Amino acid sequence: MVLKAFFPTCCVSADSGLLVGRWVPEQSSAVVLAVLHFPFIPIQVKQLLAQVRQASQVGVAVLGTWCHCRQEPEESLRRFLESLGAVFPHEPWLRLCRERGGTFWSCEATRRQAPTAPGAPGEDQVMLIFYDQRQVLLSQLHLPTVLPDRQAGATTASTGVLAAVFDTVARSEVLFRSDRFDEGPVRLSHWQSEGVEASILAELARRASGPICLLLASLLSLVSAVSACRVFKLWPLSFLGSKLSTCEQLRHRLEHLTLIFSTRKAENPAQLTRKANTVASVLLDVALGLMLLSWLHGRSRIGHLADALVPVADHVAEELQHLLQWLMGAPAGLKMNRALDQVLGRFFLYHIHLWISYIHLMSPFVEHILWHVGLSACLGLTVALSLLSDIIALLTFHIYCFYVYGARLYCLKIHGLSSLWRLFRGKKWNVLRQRVDSCSYDLDQLRLLVVAVQGLIHLLVDLINSLPLYSLGLRLCRPYRLAAGVKFRVLQHKAGRPLRLLMQINPLPYSRVVHTYRLPSCGCHPKHSWGALCRKLFLGELIYPWRQRGDKQD
Repeated sequence: MVLKAFFPTCCVSADSGLLVGRWVPEQSSAVVLAVLHFPFIPIQVKQLLAQVRQASQVGVAVLGTWCHCRQEPEESLRRFLESLGAVFPHEPWLRLCRERGGTFWSCEATRRQAPTAPGAPGEDQVMLIFYDQRQVLLSQLHLPTVLPDRQAGATTASTGVLAAVFDTVARSEVLFRSDRFDEGPVRLSHWQSEGVEASILAELARRASGPICLLLASLLSLVSAVSACRVFKLWPLSFLGSKLSTCEQLRHRLEHLTLIFSTRKAENPAQLTRKANTVASVLLDVALGLMLLSWLHGRSRIGHLADALVPVADHVAEELQHLLQWLMGAPAGLKMNRALDQVLGRFFLYHIHLWISYIHLMSPFVEHILWHVGLSACLGLTVALSLLSDIIALLTFHIYCFYVYGARLYCLKIHGLSSLWRLFRGKKWNVLRQRVDSCSYDLDQLRLLVVAVQGLIHLLVDLINSLPLYSLGLRLCRPYRLAAGVKFRVLQHKAGRPLRLLMQINPLPYSRVVHTYRLPSCGCHPKHSWGALCRKLFLGELIYPWRQRGDKQD
């Protein structure tokens, strides 16, 4: 039988002692966590292991002995180590020895019980696998559901071994809190035995964050209580709150801040990573918003934008009027229904006149509106972009009205043509369909431009809200923190010597990092694919600028 012994690389140069770790019988594997050095009192060692088992819920025990012969081998030391098996009984009993020079290793696993089968050996073969304890402790393992070129049994066994190793090291963190400067009854060698990693600034920030988070959490709960007031559930306010992107983004940002300043500790690494991603997303959003605010208020750019808005609106209205007058005549030499053209044309021209009157009426307040839009960037770039999207929707409401009227008429014509298609089986070319297509093409093209602009704004907002910046930073700076699996490199493979392997962590691909740690996005706007947009345009179905009840949420 082949046993797998996972040995930490930080203990390669440790003095002789006992191997402390966990035995996984399902995988026939031993995970060594630390080396316990002499001198020690057995009862104190057993008490320490009992405390670790109670705190970590891991079956930590003495697995065997570790012998590091720095000089000539001492028979007395070997006999003493062998006698410890009676004090700390364990099956199987591991005996790892590093001979002088560090190039030769001996690994044995003995069982005191008699072999079950006649002629079976009393010792098992040991495969020694070295691993970086610090990287395994800090990493999060993301195993694939199916490994390539592997059968189901091999896949389950390999993933089970890796999961057991990572889980054992992660849950045994309490064992690594002692170092050589502690005056405890036992002395251990592990990845923090030379000194526990700590930072004075991080400790001060941790102690100061408690009262600050408590105060901010109380303020956020007060804001949430005010927003949940019955006044905001009345019809006009509730409708606007569900349709405007600004209200949805503010609600989403309030959830982010509540999560950030919550005093509850993360229950698992996934929640901690999500909280860190949320903090990074909010900081990036606020930083980009402050940059936009400084750019807008520099060199009177808000005044220049306000002065250019009304002439641009007049130019767009003039182009629309020319287009409608062209369609009311004989476009491309086509003979149209003059009475219907005049009615629809005047109807649309009246809408344009109302829109221009509205723009000129609001022109004295445009600079103040843009100033408040720029000021909203203090809350983040996404809030300013959401407010800009709502302003674009209000300014182009007349275009959406044109689109609704044209789409309804076009839909009626499509249904009529489908009836004619079923009647004539496609043997008659209907000129009316060509006329309707040409009339609705320009209007749909204009509506598509507005949809594309708002879609780009919403895409940028969702990108800032959902991009896992903290996880991407971990993947870039510390790839071992996000592990997709492991790979093994052969260190020694000689006849008569145990097989020695080095376990190295394979980092998670960037695409899988984004897919796994992507934050939930918000938005009251619908998310259509290009195929769905083309299908709705062709069939004359309405494209709503906000999310409907039947649309799927993220």
